[in-house]
Amino acid sequence: MIPLFIFGINHDSASIDVRERVAFAPESIESALKSLVLHTPAMEAAIMSTCNRTELYVAVDNVAVDKASHELSDDALNALTESLLQWLSNHHDVDIALLRDCHYVAHTEHAVKHMMRVASGLDSLVLGEPQILGQMKSSYAVAQAAETLSSELHSVFQKVFGVAKRVRTNTAIGENPVSVAYAAVSLAQQIFSDLKEDTALLIGAGETIDLVARHLRQQGIANMIFANRTLARAQELADEFSAKAVLLSDIPEQLANADIVISSTASQLPILGKGAVESALKARRHKPIFMVDIAIPRDIESEVGDLADVYLYTVDDLREVIDENKQSRENAANEAHHIIEEFLADYLQEARVRHSVSAIKTYRQYAETLRDKALDKALRDLHNGASPDAVLTQMANSLTNKLLHTPTRQLKQASTDGNQELLSLTQKLFSVDERQGQASTPAIAKSTIPKSTIPVPTESSPAMPSASLPSVLPPAHKK
Repeated sequence: MIPLFIFGINHDSASIDVRERVAFAPESIESALKSLVLHTPAMEAAIMSTCNRTELYVAVDNVAVDKASHELSDDALNALTESLLQWLSNHHDVDIALLRDCHYVAHTEHAVKHMMRVASGLDSLVLGEPQILGQMKSSYAVAQAAETLSSELHSVFQKVFGVAKRVRTNTAIGENPVSVAYAAVSLAQQIFSDLKEDTALLIGAGETIDLVARHLRQQGIANMIFANRTLARAQELADEFSAKAVLLSDIPEQLANADIVISSTASQLPILGKGAVESALKARRHKPIFMVDIAIPRDIESEVGDLADVYLYTVDDLREVIDENKQSRENAANEAHHIIEEFLADYLQEARVRHSVSAIKTYRQYAETLRDKALDKALRDLHNGASPDAVLTQMANSLTNKLLHTPTRQLKQASTDGNQELLSLTQKLFSVDERQGQASTPAIAKSTIPKSTIPVPTESSPAMPSASLPSVLPPAHKK
């Protein structure tokens, strides 16, 4: 099995300051993936970057596998972790020491299980949040476009999507509206007891802002203004919610009308600064403004929170609101865990079968290559007049030695290391026991080989052409 490896930083391991420094802009992920497979041991790769996590999903070559445990060896694990740390540090120009303190890793079946938990919403800041599955599907699609996805990660993603769908369908994990968007609106209700007289300025036009708008509408918000980089997308949402659409450049003049500001864009730079908010507060005669910045990197400068009449909250501040709603999903989460374990067992079984077939095919091709070379040499020797008995004996000995050389060496090493498991497995694999091993194999008797069955070329008969042979076990090449 090609080992899977996850390197991540999320809301549990790092503060918002760190998370925003390692976040990837959506348009940059494809080029980042190509860099990742070029400068690290990753053979396949995908990147998921959201407001709460940045995770690198990679598949590495089999050379990194410990032959006894079939998992990444400690040395390989440490080397791969260091390689990804260095790559992420270089890519985002972040001090590597900072990343060492707040990252996590998972590998082989633990990596698969982690991806299943993430896609099902069990590892989210908001237990059971629905957006994460769509974000993982986007990560898969971008990796496909970047051509950094092959059979290993493809099969994992398909299984992950399957388990997430089953969890959503068969449990109540998604029934209660607990999400970052819901938490933001709940917090607004704590600040403003009645939203029916208030105006909300929603910055961005993605799924999170869409959800925010729906929750605000359910709470009877009076007016909404959608601000976006492109007016067309903002207008789509405005039409749906009977609201107003403006460009990001129009925000300063709209800010004075906003009691609530909720922002979630993919901008790499702040959209709203302290100066613009100060001007809006003066125009409002210092009537308070409630702000929630859901974006990573942050859309609203942190200094805005220093203003006396501004209540500024970030994703991390929403934890308390979210935790109050968590309990309602705990039972559903327990059911989801059982589903994940079931899917994980199925995936591991499928992977073992898939990779055993690959190993069998590789060894058979190796044996057939040796056979073709030996047969080619034997036919040439016969054509040159060599004794059929000698040719057959030499061919048999050559094939035996070449086929048994590596297994014999490995068995000797296993004996030296006291690896009884491998020795027992070999006996089972080849269906031999000690008595069979001691039994002598009769030598090929001359009388058992009718000479009439040996095709000896004559001057009048054309020589058999040499087989066109593939090289033995060509080394794997990185794409």
